Amino acid sequence: MSNEQSDTKKAIIEALEAKHGIVTDACRLVGLSRSTYYDWLKNDADFKAAVDEVTETAIDFVEGKLYEKINGISVQKGVTEDGEPIVYDVPPSDTAIIFYLKTKAKKRGYIEKSEVGFTDSEGKDVKPQLIFQPAPNCTPINDTDNTTS
Repeated sequence: MSNEQSDTKKAIIEALEAKHGIVTDACRLVGLSRSTYYDWLKNDADFKAAVDEVTETAIDFVEGKLYEKINGISVQKGVTEDGEPIVYDVPPSDTAIIFYLKTKAKKRGYIEKSEVGFTDSEGKDVKPQLIFQPAPNCTPINDTDNTTS
């Protein structure tokens, strides 16, 4: 990898951090095509690991904003002529609370639809195994038997 490419990869990671993981904005900031970005993501494990870390940080940021909506916040909107802050309270958001419960509290019943899944004895998700059996009174076809009658 050339030094220029290495520098560009570092720059795009920094741009992703600044843009909270928004790929289009980060690529535009650095002057990199999205196709090049996705090629690097697919073919460079170190680059992918760095992008994944930025993604986790962006999710943390958004979760923080969600918690603010859940709790309600005080916002300063300017100052008075006397220099006193103009503060107003934003109450908790019912929508944010419901969203949180639907995504984080499914095990407590906060869902709108039934979700079918399979778990092992410890409650961990597992993929089902398909077992094929011939129907009663049927003879299985043997694909390796090339005899003709």
